[in-house]
Amino acid sequence: MTIARGGKAIYGAPLGILMLEARFPRIPGDMGNAGTWPFPVLYRVVRGASPERVVLQGARGLLPDFIAAAQDMIALGAEAITTNCGFLSLFQAELAEALGVPVATSSLMQVPWVQATLPPGKRVGCVTVSRSTLTPAHLRGAGVPEDLPVEGTESGREFFRVLIKAEKDDMDVALAEADILEAGRRLVERHPEVGAIVLECTNMPPYAAALREALGLPVYDVYSMVSWFHAGLRPQRFAVP
Repeated sequence: MTIARGGKAIYGAPLGILMLEARFPRIPGDMGNAGTWPFPVLYRVVRGASPERVVLQGARGLLPDFIAAAQDMIALGAEAITTNCGFLSLFQAELAEALGVPVATSSLMQVPWVQATLPPGKRVGCVTVSRSTLTPAHLRGAGVPEDLPVEGTESGREFFRVLIKAEKDDMDVALAEADILEAGRRLVERHPEVGAIVLECTNMPPYAAALREALGLPVYDVYSMVSWFHAGLRPQRFAVP
């Protein structure tokens, strides 16, 4: 006899994603596009947590809102929590303490893992949406060295002004990709020791393959991190001969 156990409202989606409140297009590959993931996920939008407020203003005053939204998803059935902004590494310790489940706030958390794979003399570099506001506190929150080579997209034509400044609701995808590629090229020109790149922004995975092709370097992003994170929640079952 098989006994089905209850206790949750939603089953089959162990990962909860805390979303910023935004209206820009979330194309395939974007963390906020549910079709990006090969497994079901839960989403919860944190009202008032705009990209500008989180990225440019340090997410001041928003920690209780993120905790409450995550607790709601855990009550529904989430077994682990991640977020859709790498700048929320500021809240990594606080969320992990408050929620009592595994928490991975930022793609930046991959930096130490990737660094361990590189040969001597090579370093991880980072492409972020906003170099000017990615502070040592953000890096410390993710367990990243404060001298991490970083390049941002603020000087681009499309990505920053659509995603962070919310100047319009549509986006020229080709221009957005060009902004990411230009930031990556500046990064390796200024830091030739860079041997792999971690993309901070959760909206950058659609452009990771183009960046890998352009620079010839491994590129990691929130897709690679969340795929790893989820793998521990639902390990693959293999048929035993």
